[in-house]
Amino acid sequence: MKLSPRDATGYFARPDPAKTGILIYGSDVMRVAIKRQDLLRNLLGAKADEEMRLTRMSATELRREPAILLDAIKAVGFFPGPRAALVEDANDNITQILIDALADWQAGDAQIVVTGGDLKKTSKVLKAFEAHKTAYATPIYDNPPDRAEIEKLLKDADLSPDSNAMAALNDLARALAPGDFRQTLEKLTLYKLGDTTPLVLEDVAACAPTSTEAEVDDILHVVAEARASDIGPVMNRLQAQGVNAVTLTIQATRYFRALYRIAANPGAPVYGLRDRDRAIRQAKNWGASKLETALGVLTDTDLTLRSAGQRAPALALVERAFIRLAMLGAQR
Repeated sequence: MKLSPRDATGYFARPDPAKTGILIYGSDVMRVAIKRQDLLRNLLGAKADEEMRLTRMSATELRREPAILLDAIKAVGFFPGPRAALVEDANDNITQILIDALADWQAGDAQIVVTGGDLKKTSKVLKAFEAHKTAYATPIYDNPPDRAEIEKLLKDADLSPDSNAMAALNDLARALAPGDFRQTLEKLTLYKLGDTTPLVLEDVAACAPTSTEAEVDDILHVVAEARASDIGPVMNRLQAQGVNAVTLTIQATRYFRALYRIAANPGAPVYGLRDRDRAIRQAKNWGASKLETALGVLTDTDLTLRSAGQRAPALALVERAFIRLAMLGAQR
């Protein structure tokens, strides 16, 4: 059965131990790994590994020794509780092994949890799980976490942010890789250890990582300082380094949100930026009104890049948006 990303969030929080299994797949290895980790923790509990209720195997191992999956599914452990057999990096080379395991599964067997990369719609592994009546297949997209996901992460970390801190954390969630964002929350948990007061912007500022790599900082400063003629050369360098267009847009959005916050709230703390004085000067030159317009341009660009019908070169769309922003910033 297909499990939509929206329904998957609830299922990962409360997985059904009576189901045969689930396939979790997507192009971002870290995002897939985090969802798999959440599912297994909520399905098996925190002590599954030490109680030997979880058996792990790779697709390569399974292809070399097909019987290990069925053995893991049928094995009865010493410790009571639900069990699972995890198959990582699945591909069509092990399709028949997975189909046989799904067919042989019976109530009381270990649940089959499979992870894979960016599987095509024609993938035999994907079709096997989608066609099964008691197994799920769910894609994990490269979208940043929504507010509900962020709130759940904060609840799990026992953090209670005020409105300003929550806005800052939303920005960080869009700009950082999922693993980096979770590490930031872990750092905040340690930072607030023994402190029962709400999480405030200053706390986020103390624990937030710097915004971007130095190379990406270059293009952000070029745009923020309205140096339109420098955008092309810097974008060519970023393209040669393999920078992703969506990631670049997210980083730019985060940076301009920081500038907007500075312009709209003079004197407020400035967090997560390499050169705070430079950012303050840029925000003053732009002003809150123009920065609000700039954020609209970046949001439209982000939506265009993620659109299914988008066919233009992605980095060219970003470069065009940056030139438009630089020209906007130059207006007085």
